[in-house]
Amino acid sequence: MTITAEMVKELRQKTGVGFMECKSALEEAGGNLETAVAILRKKGHSSAARRAGRETREGLIGTYVHNGKIGVMVEVNCETDFVARNADFQSLVHDIAMQIAASEPRYVRREDVPEEIVAAERAIYKEQARAAGKPEGVLDKIADGRMAKFFSETCLMEQPFIKNPEITVADLVAGCVQRTGENIQVRRFVRYRVGE
Repeated sequence: MTITAEMVKELRQKTGVGFMECKSALEEAGGNLETAVAILRKKGHSSAARRAGRETREGLIGTYVHNGKIGVMVEVNCETDFVARNADFQSLVHDIAMQIAASEPRYVRREDVPEEIVAAERAIYKEQARAAGKPEGVLDKIADGRMAKFFSETCLMEQPFIKNPEITVADLVAGCVQRTGENIQVRRFVRYRVGE
């Protein structure tokens, strides 16, 4: 059975587990969502979803400067100062700062994109498809696909990780959640470029 991106997305929303783990679980389960959830639970992955609701009042502000031309500050939060001092967490913060410098995201996550920008982008994509002669019945599907690409370019958590494009930044964070046992959230960031 072919595992679609929509199937993986649904499992990720249900469990809070990274993309690659969800895809593997779905392949193992033959595409059955409930079986995939059970597989992830057996492997201990669903614990990330339970942690997601816990407060994150500790953490670090990480910085990264590239060639004196691009500078980034990012706030990444966790639950305890113990984890904030952990080398794995500190490495995560540094990697996220480098990601922001290299990939120029504008938002942390999809939910942060203002509705008016989403509506305007969607209207542009539908009009482009209409101008290309696509049938009216498929315009929404085409716009959905292009919006997914828009989010993967502009939202930090959906971008492919620069050191391993097979995973997203959200997958990277989820991996650290698994290793530390704490909820971890990228709170905010700012990116500067000389002359802008």
